[in-house]
Amino acid sequence: RIMAEVGLVGYPNAGKPTLLTAISKARPKVAPYPFTTLHPQIGIVEYADWKRLTVCDVPGLIEGAHENVGLGHAFLRHIERCKILVLLLDMAGTDGRAPWEDYRQLLKELELYDPALLERPRLVVANKMDEAAAGKNLKRFKTKVKKIALLPISAAFDQGIERFKNTIREAVEDVTD
Repeated sequence: RIMAEVGLVGYPNAGKPTLLTAISKARPKVAPYPFTTLHPQIGIVEYADWKRLTVCDVPGLIEGAHENVGLGHAFLRHIERCKILVLLLDMAGTDGRAPWEDYRQLLKELELYDPALLERPRLVVANKMDEAAAGKNLKRFKTKVKKIALLPISAAFDQGIERFKNTIREAVEDVTD
């Protein structure tokens, strides 16, 4: 029943298709408007030692997804089929949302849909760190959300991508072992 080892989860416009493009040969539609991805997109991350991982770009979740708002159940059921969850946050707050609120809301939607999803290993990734507001938002995020490891990247500019790839590989290996 596993769809992919890694599931990219986040709000619309968090940069999930851009990240999938940066780490694999997948070419999902990338556009600056919500719900660009209407169906899960799978990419294969390849490593120098021939190791491969499958990564799924799950279409954007929104508030109320657990109640099937915005095709919520159709999206959430794909998340159930991933070993590791990557919560991708737009740290620049491009759509006027606060990243710490997005984080809390994503966890809430996962829990309301299926509390077992919160037991799944997850990584939190701060995307769009190349934008001016991202640095300030990252500092505020760390004061509002304590005790969580956060990986800063800029998928559009290939910043932090190698570290991200190594981190997801280690996480998948930890689950598999």
